[in-house]
Amino acid sequence: MDNLSVKQAASASIPQPIRSDGAGATDPGPRDVMRDMENPDMLVPPVTDSGLLPNLKFSFSDTHMQLNQGGWSREITVRDLPIAKTLAGVNMRLTPGGVRELHWHQQAEWSYMLIGRARITSIDQEGRNFIADVGPGDLWYFPAGLPHSIQGLEEGCEFLLVFDDGSFSDLNTLSISDWFAHTPKEVLSANFGVTESAFADIPSNQVYIYQDQVPGPLTSQAVQSPYGTIPQSFKHELLAQTPIKTPGGSVRIVDSSNFPISQTIAAALVELEPGAMRELHWHPNNDEWQYYLTGQGRMTVFAGNGVARTFDYRAGDVGYVPFAFGHYIQNTGSQTLWFLEMFKSDRFVDVSLNQWMALTPRDLVRDNLNVGSELLDKLRKEKWPVVRYPGFSYKPK
Repeated sequence: MDNLSVKQAASASIPQPIRSDGAGATDPGPRDVMRDMENPDMLVPPVTDSGLLPNLKFSFSDTHMQLNQGGWSREITVRDLPIAKTLAGVNMRLTPGGVRELHWHQQAEWSYMLIGRARITSIDQEGRNFIADVGPGDLWYFPAGLPHSIQGLEEGCEFLLVFDDGSFSDLNTLSISDWFAHTPKEVLSANFGVTESAFADIPSNQVYIYQDQVPGPLTSQAVQSPYGTIPQSFKHELLAQTPIKTPGGSVRIVDSSNFPISQTIAAALVELEPGAMRELHWHPNNDEWQYYLTGQGRMTVFAGNGVARTFDYRAGDVGYVPFAFGHYIQNTGSQTLWFLEMFKSDRFVDVSLNQWMALTPRDLVRDNLNVGSELLDKLRKEKWPVVRYPGFSYKPK
């Protein structure tokens, strides 16, 4: 192939901000082509997009990595995604034996285990303790103010942490090492009834994450509390739930109704097969914070007053939908799309556009939208969170 042909082939593969109706023009200036290729619906918005919305997407790949012996962490808060005021997220990795030190937060902590296994520990205000092992697909929830720890087991682990305050930062938590470092040794001596020399080697600042030995079997670390164990488990096995199955995928919902301790965060784990979509809907209780686990998809958010905007998402991205805004999510790839929807609420609730129309007088819907029996006869009174109809699925451009 000659040089001219190579250049022509290269230029043909570079996306341009030109819609199929001819709107737009080429972009010959400086640009991040790889970023444009990841965001086709932002480079060339659907013709139905209109007006402006705040940014509703941020990737963990664009965040600061906090590296420690024993693991790493990175976070997305209002600093990175200003619209996300209700929830913040932390992506953390612990090596085999790596420890997220003994600490506590002013915010509640909800977590989803992505890879590997970990041991979690906690106590409540009554002195009742909790020690458990968690694996892929498991959740844990620590109410605000309760102390806890996390340690990687034989294979290490990676997990998502979600906190019920968008301004939260994991680097500003209340840590046992930090408190010791900023308490006079004579006070520590008086508190514990030991000599000051017992504190000669304590850390001089917050440890945060450190490397330790892989702990032994769970039974070997059992600690009996005179007050017993906590009455409501801090652990929930989400993948063990029977999912809501519909054509195109599934949904597993977890909130205080089946995970009673989780009083401030509700969630759904959504599976979208290729060509499927999370139906047109909205949430009448709070904003939605999303984390994309696998695959790729796109979401259009409708804000009213003629405003709508479309965003593209991939594994590792965070999405956000303000309270009550209408939206949908389509699988735009060839692999199954998995993602989490999370809410600062004790219950998961949504309103289905399809179901609302089906449960409204037929003539009213007909005259409101100027539609006929082809649509009206297909409306469903039962809610399908995920839909896929043969011949009506997403087709890549």
